[in-house]
Amino acid sequence: MTARFNHTIIASTDLSEMGAFYLDLLDATELPSWGPFANLGLEDGMMLQFAAPPIGFPPQHYAYLLDDEHFDRAYAKITAGYRPHWADPQRTRPGEINHDHDGRGVYLLDPSGHYLELITRPYL
Repeated sequence: MTARFNHTIIASTDLSEMGAFYLDLLDATELPSWGPFANLGLEDGMMLQFAAPPIGFPPQHYAYLLDDEHFDRAYAKITAGYRPHWADPQRTRPGEINHDHDGRGVYLLDPSGHYLELITRPYL
């Protein structure tokens, strides 16, 4: 069997706010939850698990590859909600998207302060 990425745990200061944010932005689906985890699924079978962070847990970076139509929907939600966003990870180009790698990309923070990157073309 080839190794495939299956799931990740995202430290969440508010499970329901994080779940609602990711459901809406990524068109995710709700999955059964257990123990300390609230679970969502992405179309490719990958699972996002949300749980309270351990003390001192640093913010993480999560990049999501979206098709053009999904990017349009997500970016419309970002701008309609006046969510701060940037064209670059250094946050020097606020309110913009980039056109790197023959696609489009945007950076934003999720409700728990993690760095999100939405792109329409993979880097490699």
